[in-house]
Amino acid sequence: MEILRQQYDWISSVRQNMFAFMEELPPQKLHQVLPDFGRGTIIRTHLHVVDCYRFWLESFAFKKLNEHKDFSMDEIESADVKYVRERFAEVDELVQCFFNEYYNRWSEPIEQDEGWTGYPQKPTPLLLLTHVETHEFHHKGQIVSMARYLGFPPPADDRLGGLFV
Repeated sequence: MEILRQQYDWISSVRQNMFAFMEELPPQKLHQVLPDFGRGTIIRTHLHVVDCYRFWLESFAFKKLNEHKDFSMDEIESADVKYVRERFAEVDELVQCFFNEYYNRWSEPIEQDEGWTGYPQKPTPLLLLTHVETHEFHHKGQIVSMARYLGFPPPADDRLGGLFV
């Protein structure tokens, strides 16, 4: 359990580096549409990552599908880095609740009813956690590529995602 918590703490730390980089970008660049990348904009792609955590860990694992709500276009279009930071702070709380709920049950399947047609019927908590974490880094790569394409190369952070000082 402590290893999983430490791993998530590192992911959260790397995310702070991404926020710091995004704060250096002109706000209009965060919303500039690049249809061949990610979810089309840097902000929308980053908020999509939040949605993924909320969908899989909250709606799926805690069986609250009826409560799930994706970000509206108005929320996305008015979002800035501060807003994204706040949503990820909520994700951090959600992940802690997930850790507490599934403590010592990482291999037990989370069974769903037939309402989840088309979704995995018995994924484990460890599989869900692995999915959302790797999904975040997949989109981090897209965000970095979008920024580079827009003329804002990110600082080098290849040494374990910027964890080394």
